[in-house]
Amino acid sequence: MAAWQRYINEYKNYLKIERGLSANSVINYEFDLQKLVKYLEAHAVENTPKDISKELIQQFIYDVAGSGLNPKSRARLISGLKSFFNYIVFEGYRDDNPVELVEVPKTMRKLPDTLSTAEIDSLIAAIDLSLAEGERNRAMLETLYGCGLRVSELVDLKISDLFFDEGFIKVTGKGSKQRFVPISPAVQKYIGFYKDNNRVHLAIQKGYEDTLFLNRRGKALTRAMIFTIIKRLAEKTGLNKTISPHTFRHSFATHLLENGADLRSIQLMLGHESITTTEIYMHLDKTFLRDVLTSFHPRR
Repeated sequence: MAAWQRYINEYKNYLKIERGLSANSVINYEFDLQKLVKYLEAHAVENTPKDISKELIQQFIYDVAGSGLNPKSRARLISGLKSFFNYIVFEGYRDDNPVELVEVPKTMRKLPDTLSTAEIDSLIAAIDLSLAEGERNRAMLETLYGCGLRVSELVDLKISDLFFDEGFIKVTGKGSKQRFVPISPAVQKYIGFYKDNNRVHLAIQKGYEDTLFLNRRGKALTRAMIFTIIKRLAEKTGLNKTISPHTFRHSFATHLLENGADLRSIQLMLGHESITTTEIYMHLDKTFLRDVLTSFHPRR
């Protein structure tokens, strides 16, 4: 299967260099391709990406599905294979995509969990500001909710990314894509207080001088640490919900939509490549939708 590995390595370079995908995304793409390679090895199939048939690809997907793969994982597998063979066609190795007509299973889109403004206020109020990390934790949660950041974007946020005079922060999202997100004066105040009164007392390690949120050893926080902080606050307040840093991002988008923001603006702030991703936030109650109709329809 050396031929497959050569094509896969070329594809990985394409994903990293030309599409700018993260290392984790590239690993996930390769993982699904390796499933196909192992399947071909187990069945003593000698075909390469240049000449493998549609029927063989379909049989592989059928067999994998029969092994208990759930619809969501199967849809991801098919999508990954389509992307790989699109690359093979693009490079001129073959004329057709053998996965093009494979039907992707329909999956239920899970509606994101959200918190009410009262629940968010309660979580933030539960932070012990007498502790050394208290002001940092408050600034982090206010930033998660106030700017709708992913947890990876939060831990990667730099002091040089803060453009408070202009009212924006520069965020580096998936695939190293950068966007400017507006930041309210209130969130600026919490970040400024942490930065000027707490962060300055840390022994900052070399290489982390520009990292905004630091642990007690003067290094960047991990994503796992942010999860732990939020989990402990949920337990402390008796919140009967399973929440994560992403819950604050979901709440940010949902509350904006409920208060009249348009999807396109929310899409830009969240850094979604496609507006169809943002549309998941249309899980609003019927009262809001009724109010929209009675407020804006000409026949109201």
